[in-house]
Amino acid sequence: METSFALTGKGYVIVAADTTAIRSIVKMQIDQDKIKELSPHLLMAYSGEPGDTVQFAEYVERNIRLYQIRNLYPLRPAAAASWIRRSLAETLRTRNAYTVNLLLGGYDTSSHTPNLYWIDYMGTVVEVPFAAHGYGSYFALSLLDRYHDPEASLEEGLATLKRCINEVSKRLVVDPGKYKVKVVDKDGIREVEI
Repeated sequence: METSFALTGKGYVIVAADTTAIRSIVKMQIDQDKIKELSPHLLMAYSGEPGDTVQFAEYVERNIRLYQIRNLYPLRPAAAASWIRRSLAETLRTRNAYTVNLLLGGYDTSSHTPNLYWIDYMGTVVEVPFAAHGYGSYFALSLLDRYHDPEASLEEGLATLKRCINEVSKRLVVDPGKYKVKVVDKDGIREVEI
């Protein structure tokens, strides 16, 4: 029952993920952060099998930080998306394939543009203006398609996200509860309240 959303606007990317950890019919945790900060201008929301998601997210985080230490500059969002895709694709043909879906949002400081990538467990990557994963995507994608504006201000983007969260909580059988929302822009990453 995991749900994550992301959308781009004028100079920013908003990424939101529910904070509930569910296994079968049991809520295990209600304050889990499913968004990893990979670098000062790059973050990733993850969902999927509980063990795979945490292990793969930490693997990605450590390798992207290692790249920054070795090269003295961080990976740009497009390069990070390509590396993550390759890492997922390489594990597909092993017994240790990761069942993880990702939303990678970042702000490219060299071109001054926001980037959002939708990545699934099969290693498919697509740059998109908005995205969703999980059961909530069935309800949110139509709203994002209708109300998303690539030139929207941050307040308008948060209003669109709030509209998606309200729709999911109203229509999904099990309400995911709380959401953690983070914004990445030219100033870096920060958490916002909805």
